[in-house]
Amino acid sequence: MSKLVRSASLINVATGLAAIWALRMAIRAIRKKSRTTRLRGPKSTNLLFGVGKELFESPDSGAMFEAWSKEYGVVYEIPMMCGQKRIILCDPKAAAHLLARDTWSYVGIPGIKAAIARRVGKGLFWAEGESHRRQRRSIAPSFTSTAIRKLSPTIHKIADRLKAAWEARIDENGGGSVVLDVEKWMNYVSLDSVGIASFSYDFGSLNGKPNSMISVLDAFGAPSPHHLLDNAVFLLSIVFPMAMNVPTWRNKMFDELRERMTEICDMLVDNATKEKEGASSEQASTIGLLLKAEDEDSGQRIIREEVLAQMRVLFMASYETTAITMTWALVELARHPDIQTKLREELLSFGGDPSYDEITTGLPYLDAVVQETLRFRPAAPDLIRQADEDSVIPLSEPVRTQSGEVVDSIVVERGTVFGVSIPCMNRSEAIWGPDAKVFRPERWLKNDGVTKKAREVKGYRHLLTFGDGPRTCLGKVFAIAEIKTVLSVVVKNFVLEMRDGPDTKIEITRGITLRPKVAGEAGIKVPLRIRQYKG
Repeated sequence: MSKLVRSASLINVATGLAAIWALRMAIRAIRKKSRTTRLRGPKSTNLLFGVGKELFESPDSGAMFEAWSKEYGVVYEIPMMCGQKRIILCDPKAAAHLLARDTWSYVGIPGIKAAIARRVGKGLFWAEGESHRRQRRSIAPSFTSTAIRKLSPTIHKIADRLKAAWEARIDENGGGSVVLDVEKWMNYVSLDSVGIASFSYDFGSLNGKPNSMISVLDAFGAPSPHHLLDNAVFLLSIVFPMAMNVPTWRNKMFDELRERMTEICDMLVDNATKEKEGASSEQASTIGLLLKAEDEDSGQRIIREEVLAQMRVLFMASYETTAITMTWALVELARHPDIQTKLREELLSFGGDPSYDEITTGLPYLDAVVQETLRFRPAAPDLIRQADEDSVIPLSEPVRTQSGEVVDSIVVERGTVFGVSIPCMNRSEAIWGPDAKVFRPERWLKNDGVTKKAREVKGYRHLLTFGDGPRTCLGKVFAIAEIKTVLSVVVKNFVLEMRDGPDTKIEITRGITLRPKVAGEAGIKVPLRIRQYKG
């Protein structure tokens, strides 16, 4: 009972703060006329949260953004928490302008930056401007094509571990088939890969080796016992960072995750300190390079906390985004047996294990399957930025403002907040054509398969899955190599089927990021039926 009263009190306090903020914003709006172009958009559905709560809890927020773009144009504004407004860009030209300059003219919003600093640290996810450029430069040598080419045998070794583990499970089940939660296995693949490749440390997750990191990361697969409270406090923390101190299930899990990551990263830094003295930059792991890195202006070593922050970033990015993408790829192959068969035929006809260069350019259908997965199932939901100076954003097509004026650019003043929905941009019918909602790898094999409008998107191969501009994902080359290697080993050796048939409904749930799960079942699991391919 006391816990219930305490939770209710915390909600009342948060609600009171939000009401004060809303009143403050209203007074400011009356006193000061904004120079930002007033755009049309949907009405608020919640007095406190605007449409924020609806978007956060939606199984497909990208579809909501796309529906609004059809009604209001390629840019529009939406009401958010505590009376705030956010401009949504569903336009390739506007998004390219925003993302190309985002560490200078457009920056992270204070609430999200505060959350990143607390959860991960002041690393690449947090940094802006010159700090971001310096941090990115210190870690970039680990993610060049040359570096990934050298790591290719390591990645393949991890994929072979997965193959051996699945074969053992099948044998234990009588040699026919076995149902496995592939999401869990892809998590293990990602953790082992980043451990060995970046930190010269073997977590041994695929071999069943217990460790505190995997136990905490796995805990995010459990549903929140206080879903409504968690979501409400999370949304409020974007405006009031102090809400991160409310002891909700989500906040406690994030704090425990940081604590466990810090313990492991501290141990890895101590181990790598021995490596840095004798290893050249070419020989050193990512952590070794970080320890060797110096500030260009001061000549001083990067401080330990910054090294730890970069390590946490790598863990989170690998475990979440890469693992999710591999899981979705396996799901789509299981749901589309014809695509799975076509991919297997290409891989088997190739012969042995492809080298890095061969897996990069020599397997066109594998490349198409991976590209379509990145388009169709992006792991990150959106990109949020705030204008750090007054600006004018160009549009590829005109929109009608609140006053009825038709404009081909919008004026924004300092402090304006923007959002770009990655699922919307990647799956918009206005951008990708009438089959945008269809998983079709063949679009990447035809000269005209990618529409003219989609080619205006400036992200990696016309996708925003890895972001764009100065903040484009530094590890995308490694991620793609890992995804392709794992898929090549799995599809050559196993047949994948949905446990309950190809029409099994998969829904999206929110952990650290967005993860797939079988609809209606507890936990975040993706059970597939797996049997060995025998020709």
